[in-house]
Amino acid sequence: MASPDVTQKRKAKPAHESPAFIMGDNALVEQLEPGIRRQLLGFNDQTMAARVWFEKDVVGSMHAHPHTQLTYIESGAFEVTIGDITKRLSAGDSFYVAPGVNHGSVCREAGALVDMFAPIREDFLQGGDTP
Repeated sequence: MASPDVTQKRKAKPAHESPAFIMGDNALVEQLEPGIRRQLLGFNDQTMAARVWFEKDVVGSMHAHPHTQLTYIESGAFEVTIGDITKRLSAGDSFYVAPGVNHGSVCREAGALVDMFAPIREDFLQGGDTP
């Protein structure tokens, strides 16, 4: 049986695409607002990942967007509200937000979130929007 051809070319280059390897020590960190910083971890047109650091007691305002969002709590503790439900989450926990659903957070212990979006948050590429 022949092995699959792993050298197949992509059909088309995405309009937006990060380098294949992103070194955290060298990747740009944006100061979004007092107490919130963001670093893009990788993206193409279909998906994006970003690390967002929060200082204690900083609020990630309630907002909604047309993207699917999955967030992993890398460190710290957060009160996360999705719709009308609020839960306290800490390192190792995660949450999912469907497109168009209102959500936000309050950082209770300084920490970092890893946000994943589908499709890409083009506004983040232009240095816009909050986390």
